[in-house]
Amino acid sequence: MTLNAILLFSILTVFSSCNGQNQNTESFSETTINIGDTVLELDKSIWVIFQDKNNNYWFGSNGNGVYFYDGKTLKQYTTKNGLSNNAIRGIQEDKSGNIFLDTPYGVTKFDGEKFISLKHVKSPNNQWKLEPDDLWFKGNGDIPGAYRYDGDSLYLLEFTAFKPQANIPAYGVFGIYKDKPGNIWFGTLSAGVCRFDGVSLNWMYEKELSVLDDGRVPAVRAIIEDKDGFFWFSNTISRYRIQHNDSKGQKTIEYEKLKGTDSFQQQVKMELPYFNSALTDNEKRDLWMTNYNEGVWKYNGESLINYRIKDGETDVLIISIYKDNQGLLWLGTNNAGVYKFNGKTFEKFRPLRKSSS
Repeated sequence: MTLNAILLFSILTVFSSCNGQNQNTESFSETTINIGDTVLELDKSIWVIFQDKNNNYWFGSNGNGVYFYDGKTLKQYTTKNGLSNNAIRGIQEDKSGNIFLDTPYGVTKFDGEKFISLKHVKSPNNQWKLEPDDLWFKGNGDIPGAYRYDGDSLYLLEFTAFKPQANIPAYGVFGIYKDKPGNIWFGTLSAGVCRFDGVSLNWMYEKELSVLDDGRVPAVRAIIEDKDGFFWFSNTISRYRIQHNDSKGQKTIEYEKLKGTDSFQQQVKMELPYFNSALTDNEKRDLWMTNYNEGVWKYNGESLINYRIKDGETDVLIISIYKDNQGLLWLGTNNAGVYKFNGKTFEKFRPLRKSSS
């Protein structure tokens, strides 16, 4: 299945309280970056949003590099400035304040002055490790494994414990999540989910985490834990209570499978019960989810609420949802730039416009 085919029904991964989200509490550090181009607006296709420790915003586009906004100036960086590729699939920050951009053709590190493309090395003997400050990257989803950065080197690690009849592309990574005990979870194209506990890799297979009956492949793109401890794996069909065994390296993932949002009791229903990005509200117990062409969904434990978003007469196609350092909600889209939650609705974000028209 081509990427475009997958995008037709789902695409590509933190939330706090929404109270007071209409208040502008943003503050920025004095940051000067002398490279890149100063621009007046964001690209229409922004897939990733990230706010760093200094409260500066980074907006990753799907083909035009990354944008940096410090509250005053908007700058654009592309491959001509050192990026590995102009399609940004993830943005992270390490404890030293370095910014890392995950692209389909490698990881780029920004040290505050320049962009550096990291060259990965294959881990000797495929040695999996897990340290608290590790950064993990999924790359292009075309390898049966992931990339681990330990602060010095970027290691390519391949999955083990495949099913005998494994279709290798099915194990491509589309989502990564670090749970509360510190385990790393990997969502795959159609081979379910994998958990690495620092000792062993353990797989979990369920029908809704694989190829659908009609042939579509949603992939496990987002993994979240709600306040009650349930895991949600890119769909609202089921939720799982994972048994966190203190015994490291256990052979199987022990879990209890329960009904998700219970669609039969919902007045408003998702056309397809899968989401490509999600986060949780730790105070209100709400789940916020996006599923590309159906807007934003909020689940409060009983009912689903749908926020449909338009750019004029055009439906906004949503790729990601993000919570910033102030608890504000943001949306990255495939066709309409960036949106921001004001406490009631999502409004288009225009960084250099002083007043809305």
